[in-house]
Amino acid sequence: MPRRARRRQPPATPPAANAIGRRSVWTSPAVPLLFMSGAVALVYETLWVRQLGRVVGVEVHAVTIALSAFFGGLALGSASLGRFADRVARPVRLYAWLEAGVAVLGLASTLALTRSAPLFVALQDAVGSLAWTLPFGLIGVPAVLMGGTLPALLRSLRLDSADVPPATGVLYAANTAGAVVGTLATPFLLVPAFGIEATGVVACLLGLGSAGAAYVLDRSLQPPPAMTPRPDEERPAARMSKDGRLALGLYAAAGGIALGYEVVWSELLVQFMSTRSYAFAVMLGTYLTGLALGGLLYARLGRRDHDPWRALGALLAAAAVSALAIVSAIGPWMLDAQAFAGMWALRATGRETVEVVARFAVAAAVVVLVPTTLLGAALPAAARVIASTTRVGRDIGTTLALNTAGGIAGTLVTGFVLVPHLGVIGALECLALAGAALGGVAMWKGRARATTAAALILLAVAITGFTPRDRLATLLADRRGGALVFYAEESGGTVAVLEQRAIGQHFRRLYIQGVSNSGDAMPSQRFMRLQALLPLLIHRGEPQSALVVGFGTGITAGALLAHPGLNTRVVAELLPSVVRAASLFDGNLGAATDPRLDIRIGDGRQELLRRTQRYDLITLEPPPPSAARVSDLYSNDFYELCKTRLQPDGLMAQWWPLPAQNDEDSRSLVRSFLDAFPYATAWSTEFHEVLLIGSSSPIELNGERIAERYAQPAVRAALAEVGVESAAALLATWVTDRAGLERFAGDARPVTDDRPLIEHAAWVRRGEITRVLPRLLALATDVPVPLSDGLRLEVAAERAELVGFYGSALHALSGDRPASADALRDVLARDPRNPYYLWVALGQR
Repeated sequence: MPRRARRRQPPATPPAANAIGRRSVWTSPAVPLLFMSGAVALVYETLWVRQLGRVVGVEVHAVTIALSAFFGGLALGSASLGRFADRVARPVRLYAWLEAGVAVLGLASTLALTRSAPLFVALQDAVGSLAWTLPFGLIGVPAVLMGGTLPALLRSLRLDSADVPPATGVLYAANTAGAVVGTLATPFLLVPAFGIEATGVVACLLGLGSAGAAYVLDRSLQPPPAMTPRPDEERPAARMSKDGRLALGLYAAAGGIALGYEVVWSELLVQFMSTRSYAFAVMLGTYLTGLALGGLLYARLGRRDHDPWRALGALLAAAAVSALAIVSAIGPWMLDAQAFAGMWALRATGRETVEVVARFAVAAAVVVLVPTTLLGAALPAAARVIASTTRVGRDIGTTLALNTAGGIAGTLVTGFVLVPHLGVIGALECLALAGAALGGVAMWKGRARATTAAALILLAVAITGFTPRDRLATLLADRRGGALVFYAEESGGTVAVLEQRAIGQHFRRLYIQGVSNSGDAMPSQRFMRLQALLPLLIHRGEPQSALVVGFGTGITAGALLAHPGLNTRVVAELLPSVVRAASLFDGNLGAATDPRLDIRIGDGRQELLRRTQRYDLITLEPPPPSAARVSDLYSNDFYELCKTRLQPDGLMAQWWPLPAQNDEDSRSLVRSFLDAFPYATAWSTEFHEVLLIGSSSPIELNGERIAERYAQPAVRAALAEVGVESAAALLATWVTDRAGLERFAGDARPVTDDRPLIEHAAWVRRGEITRVLPRLLALATDVPVPLSDGLRLEVAAERAELVGFYGSALHALSGDRPASADALRDVLARDPRNPYYLWVALGQR
């Protein structure tokens, strides 16, 4: 069509009747309204994702399926409410009602999800997969209303056809920018300050405020007149239908690829970030920032005389090529860039949390920002092909709906099919090649040169050929140091085993999602064997059943095999690959293949909800408490659940890693335990670790019974191998009772499901153990058990050795090497063959 024929006539209605020109869109009230709408939506979504981990288990399949309810609701709302927006006389008022509905229903869903875990488990047992209608309904209904907000406000602007694409870019960017704020504010500000339920109330109030502002604005506006197409805007029906269907199909597929990228990037970036909730918020915030930047850049730079097909194709293909090229280029320089950014952030603020967030931001920006910016510009580019003036609500709503529906499919296919079968890098290559092909089709449709489209596709293919499939494993080994001996990628995350060297000793360490979980070094073997055997030896009855939450290296689970009195040994482990890797670790006594051990794959909390089986001991070896969603296994609510699964004299044993959180967070951890168990004790199982043991019944220590149980050959052998060479050495690990723990916890707030304080706490200060351990040891009391004179002297000697050893380690951490060496020399003079002390001593030579 000649350029003269494509010009638009002046609008038939005067500007006073709500007609907003292209430039004035930037100052339209629709921009702050959609910003607030995006913020409220992502606050709710972030809360729901967090809550769903507790309702359905933290298995990625379950969470992915539940999240699809959110995107499915958005898709349905965009399509149906977008059409409705074209028919209503006052679309701003429609937005007000939609936003008010989101606020109220979102809060209702937040409150309901808090209480729905037992109901969901009961429904699963009763009706199977139909139980998923519960989270689908709770999340999908408010999401439907969210999906209609952008089409409603876009319809209210009364734009000329040529202004629809840039206006779409501006409003999409505003909505996405609000989503960035909501994503980051939730874990950094709102949940730490208010808790989960109160954050839902805050989101509700913000949404009602936005709805009220829109309602007031609507009352000051004239109703827009009915819109009819002008002759110069009409195109042949067949051509419109064909172009529209093709553009919608391409953009829907692009949505699948974009969400597939997000899944892959989440798996990839943990190698450079962390499993802390902060890290995921930074990654998602960067992803959304790219989308917002893309919409803004297209609105600013997009020219009306550009061929929209060629622009759409170039954006999709460039996003694919850049996603591949960046991952192929990642190397040690990424770590250097992160270190540089962290150094300057720490110098500027003096805060470890800011330093670490700066490191996260560098990794996320390098990997995510360029491709997502290009993908964000693709929406207004697609709008130029699809949307018409008279049906802007329907057309944009349908575009968003199909893009979101494609995103659901992309998430499911990537998480369930591509990553498990092709690995993370293979999945990225598959997605990028598909994106390049989509771009090539669009460019060909725009009458671009065939060689241009072919060149982009061939470039993507070439980069694929230069990117090895084990790239992620190589990156992990480069970052952590050591030789890779096991690596697996599954939908639940990456599992790796590295052979490493520290203080002169070789050992193997387990990494899940790129984060160290445990290993088989002597100190690790020591605390994990005591994690199982110590509570069994001090039990006031005759323990016959035990549950371990978390398989890890299998050392805690394997220690149960050494206790002959047990006839029921159960382990709950989330990831099958963790169990498969167990044979690579020393000290687990063949736990992965021993038929006496019942290994159940699934979430530990779900295991306790689903079965009423009772145990004499429940012992936990989860990841560190600061990891995302792991605080659910350190909360007062979880301990209350465990109490219902303990026998009357049953014991609960909780791992307390001293260096994993700051002192104030350790006090909250202890407070949550004390609030659940009226009887509680603390034992120092290793320099870095403490074991909390709690019960609803008095914990009565009997020296003769403990010595008799220790003397059982398998028990003695298992503990002697890790430096606990007698019953006296076992008793010497005693620290304090409930009174001492109360003094330690003080007035700290407990960790609860609603207030997961540790997960959102400040980053751990350097050398924090040098503050926590001495404070804890200062509260130490004598072992509250009648002892013979000889045994009392033996316990005192063992305690002196252990305290001397800890003093040596504290001197080393403070930089006083001579004092550390002297203290260790004294310890070895008393106990020269202790394998635990020797392991450290050999590393200092």
